[in-house]
Amino acid sequence: MTVADFKKKIVWLGHDAFRINASKTIYIDPYEITGGPPADLILISHDHYDHCSPEDVKKILSPKTVIVTEKKSAKKLTGHVKVVKPGDTLTVEDVIISIVPAYNLNKKFHPRKNEGLGFMIEIDGINLYHAGDTDFIPEMKGISPDIALLPVSGTFVMTAAEAVDAALALSPQLAIPMHYGSLVGNMNDAEVFKNNLKGKIEVLILPKAN
Repeated sequence: MTVADFKKKIVWLGHDAFRINASKTIYIDPYEITGGPPADLILISHDHYDHCSPEDVKKILSPKTVIVTEKKSAKKLTGHVKVVKPGDTLTVEDVIISIVPAYNLNKKFHPRKNEGLGFMIEIDGINLYHAGDTDFIPEMKGISPDIALLPVSGTFVMTAAEAVDAALALSPQLAIPMHYGSLVGNMNDAEVFKNNLKGKIEVLILPKAN
């Protein structure tokens, strides 16, 4: 599948939450969602309430759903939960998930020792990277995704300007901003990100799904 086709399957649910309507239905950090099709796979980056929300997970859980997360989040969740840490790789229903670090460099909200997660997801021939709550960390220079979902709001994560540097290091075909318009950040952060990558990397600002 091409990136042009795959991007039509990406639904932004607000904040850091996405649904991927691919050959498997994948949710990432579901938070304040109204529901949706049952999940084959749910990926949760860390245990903060706006990322690990058991009540939102329940809305999309089915008996076959597999949840992939870190150890603190796992304690809050029920069902088929797989606990991972940065550096791990696993395959679930033909989806290959490589776990990458997500942490802050110059702020205290997401220390590296907490082992927050970013996800490189290989599905339908596409490599999709969800960065989680992170700054522009050195480990990103070793990642080569086709599509990158990057936080842009600042405060708890990298700023839009720092996300531009991260995107240039990652060099995806497509970048999608996240982590704005809910608890922190606004559309201006997404626009700054897009404008500063014009002519370098395609940026898609997704509407928030109802």
